[in-house]
Amino acid sequence: MRKSIIATFIATAFLSLNAGASDLLQVYKEALANDAQYSAARAAKMAGAERSVQGRSALLPRIGLSGGVSKTHSEFDPDIGNTIKSNSTGNSVTLSLSQPLFNLGTWESYEQSKLAVVASEIQFAQAQQDLMLRVSQAYFDVLAAENTLQTLQAQKVATAEQLASAKRNFEVGTQTITDTHEAQSAFDLVTAQVLAGEGDLEVKRAALRQIIGKDAGNLSRLKDGVQLSSPVPAQINEWVATAEKQNFAVTSSQVSLEIAQREIKKSRSGHLPTIDFSASTGRSSGSSAAAIQSGVSKPTTVGVSVNIPLFSGFGTDSRVRETIALEDKARNDLESARRAAAQNARQAYIGVVSGLSQIKAFEAAEISSQSALDSTKLGYQVGVRINIDVLNAQQKLSNTRQSLAKARYDNIINGLRLKAAAGTLKEADLAEVNTLLVQ
Repeated sequence: MRKSIIATFIATAFLSLNAGASDLLQVYKEALANDAQYSAARAAKMAGAERSVQGRSALLPRIGLSGGVSKTHSEFDPDIGNTIKSNSTGNSVTLSLSQPLFNLGTWESYEQSKLAVVASEIQFAQAQQDLMLRVSQAYFDVLAAENTLQTLQAQKVATAEQLASAKRNFEVGTQTITDTHEAQSAFDLVTAQVLAGEGDLEVKRAALRQIIGKDAGNLSRLKDGVQLSSPVPAQINEWVATAEKQNFAVTSSQVSLEIAQREIKKSRSGHLPTIDFSASTGRSSGSSAAAIQSGVSKPTTVGVSVNIPLFSGFGTDSRVRETIALEDKARNDLESARRAAAQNARQAYIGVVSGLSQIKAFEAAEISSQSALDSTKLGYQVGVRINIDVLNAQQKLSNTRQSLAKARYDNIINGLRLKAAAGTLKEADLAEVNTLLVQ
């Protein structure tokens, strides 16, 4: 009767816990709106989109309007005679236009600015992918902490019953005080573990709160006995090849290499001439009280200027050598990124495959541990097993269930990390994981 009441209470509390619970996609959408790192990446992308506009501006005409007003007062004191004073005024307005006709350095800067826009878009895509991983990791960390706490609480209830049984048997003289002490020790230990589990759950919830900017509330849990699928494609080499081409760190390094190659061309352009077209027109007027005269002039100038660099103190040559070295650095950074992406893909793939095997092993171990506990309890009742045997069986079952839950959560995260290493992680993948949750 007592077990039936406890089971009903736990079931009711569990249903209340999941009523109106947030699932993974809902938490992810909250993170899109509130995560500070993602918001910073979005702002950086918007700023990066302006780089091409700024680079193109150096190729377009420059038009300027200038003007001025002046007044001059002068005095002339000859050796003999009276001092001569004069005043003059003038004003001018000039409209000027300049247009680069040939400047290789400016053109390469424009090409670099377009690549900078691509780089900012890649960085933003990587930030979004990182957000998916961070949200998923924090979400399942909370679920794992909740699962551990629930298992420990159930073990505490079972240990409390065993302690009460040991005390009753000691009172009637069928067991020794040692059984009571063993049960009390096990109860105290699991009580401490429950307290530690409560603290760990609060820490995991705080980590999720940091991402979404508020308390996530109750979370949808993983379905009981959920079956996780193997990665597709099933060949590790295909994942590695995809990671070496599409991983965001790799593509970002490729863009950086191209920018470095453009920088070499730009530095070498310091040896080349530049040609500019210029035109100006204006109006200037002036008057002089002493000469009692005034006039207006309207100068107009059109021309092409050529600037040929002859010697710059070896600065241009030094700049060329510097950019060649930086290009070599960017090339090695790209190779390093490819190797890291391949390693991450291999590690995640092995984690998924081995994780599936571990899950099957833990599922079989859970069944065996439950059977062992039931048999040990029956043996305890008929007197062929002692109290410590029951406590050990309960501890083993609790550890097995915790390991099984953790293996499932780790397998899901490794699957997402595998897609992230390949550069293919999308919101649709989170939606697929979301179907594994109890809505």
